[in-house]
Amino acid sequence: MWSAEVETRWHELAEEVIIGMKEWRLRHPKATFKEIETALDDRLARVRARMLEDAALASEARDVSAVSLEERPKCPERGRRLEARGEETRSLTTNHNQTITLKRGYAIRPACGAGLFPPR
Repeated sequence: MWSAEVETRWHELAEEVIIGMKEWRLRHPKATFKEIETALDDRLARVRARMLEDAALASEARDVSAVSLEERPKCPERGRRLEARGEETRSLTTNHNQTITLKRGYAIRPACGAGLFPPR
């Protein structure tokens, strides 16, 4: 779940962007607007990916087995509650081409056995 450690990490990452941009700009005093934008977007993409990963891992949906049967999501086709099947790790690519890794609960549809990740 959410922690002071996550919040501290986000502040540190934001500070790295600010310091990194300042240093980059000093090294590139004649950079065009597009070059500045690209340099900033590259740095922000890394922060964005970390925030996405941390926020997804803070979700209650992370561990299907910890949720009561009545609260578990339902199969969209048959309406039966999903069954927990341990944890799986999945790598995703963000809109800004950053890779994040999620270790979350894995669930199956009881009728057909099709897996879902993440379950919500």
